[in-house]
Amino acid sequence: MKLVIQGKNIEITDAIREYVNQKIEKAVSHFQTLTTEVDIHLSVARNPRINPKHTAEVTIYANGSVIRAEESTESLYASIDLVADKIARQLRKFKEKRHDNKIQSSPKTIAVVDEHPVAEDLIGDRTPELPAEVVRTKYFAMPPMTVQEALEQLQVIDHDFYMFRNSETNEINVLYERKTRGGYGVIQPRNGNGNGNSKHGKTAESAAHEKSSVGKS
Repeated sequence: MKLVIQGKNIEITDAIREYVNQKIEKAVSHFQTLTTEVDIHLSVARNPRINPKHTAEVTIYANGSVIRAEESTESLYASIDLVADKIARQLRKFKEKRHDNKIQSSPKTIAVVDEHPVAEDLIGDRTPELPAEVVRTKYFAMPPMTVQEALEQLQVIDHDFYMFRNSETNEINVLYERKTRGGYGVIQPRNGNGNGNSKHGKTAESAAHEKSSVGKS
């Protein structure tokens, strides 16, 4: 298992490296057969108005899937402790889901629902705020997957959205968690007719919402 530690606005001392190795290796020790690489990113906010200031982020690459957790506190070591506990829970959830998928051999029946456009107002009463500059760039492999597979990924990466390549349309979609009405939605490009791509009379957003409802019932 490859373990990479990076720092921003902080020197990765031998003491910090040893502590991270101890905590993260313990967290993933029962899941090493699933884990191929672990990236740890430690950062300290220079802006005194930002509280908490110390952030520990862990990204695990596990057999083609990405599992992520992040914690921020006023203490770097406390953030490492919390993120180690969270990533262990995420890995346990991921392993249980893989096990459940293997034993569910019968095909699922999904009802066809009416097509609904993606809501124009996705942020509700929240105020949009963009950073003054791009401070970080990430690159990820993006193999084609279904909406259901993207939903499973979203549930283990500790984010409220997930970008993926839709295997039905071969287009980039964004699956997001709906804060006000619950469930999930999908943002997809419009086609030449001004509508989103759909299949069997069903948009990706309605499919995601339906599948999430089935999973929570």
